[in-house]
Amino acid sequence: MGKKIVILNGSPRRRGNTSSLVSAFTKGAECAGHTVTEFFLDDMDIHGCKGCFGGHSSRECPCVQQDDMNKIYPAIRECDVVVLATPLYYWNMSGQIRTAIDRLFALEENDGNLLRGHGRASALLMSAEGHSFDDVVLYYDHLLEHLRWENLGHVLAGGNGDVGDIDGKPELQKAYEFGKSIYRKQ
Repeated sequence: MGKKIVILNGSPRRRGNTSSLVSAFTKGAECAGHTVTEFFLDDMDIHGCKGCFGGHSSRECPCVQQDDMNKIYPAIRECDVVVLATPLYYWNMSGQIRTAIDRLFALEENDGNLLRGHGRASALLMSAEGHSFDDVVLYYDHLLEHLRWENLGHVLAGGNGDVGDIDGKPELQKAYEFGKSIYRKQ
């Protein structure tokens, strides 16, 4: 039975190297019978978390802020796998994806925790000009530990500074195979 996969694409480039990884992963996942919903965060109106603790997880729109996160919350509630896709910026994820991750906290607040656990899993897709992913992978591992999501792994593609640098590289095939085999790992 196919799974519901949500991809949070934190790249600012719709046709950049991270988006190429997303495309390859999506093709593999859809080939395996999964449903994939991608949110290209740079095109969305998402504001930073206010730290107000005013969210209510059970509400249709759990955050006090009303913006495009309201499109993401229902998909996260219903999905089996969350894929975080991002370029590496200063040894971390892009601001676009970090903002969305912070705002997911509304699903943990007040009338029930609808984010942590619930049998979800996650994968990480990253591209970078360099090759030093250690700090961001450590953050990702800690995030998944907090969320109690299964860590399905990652595809890390270094040496890709300019748009199109990833074309023809083995990481694209790895992303495709990763998407295709995601639930054979469990």
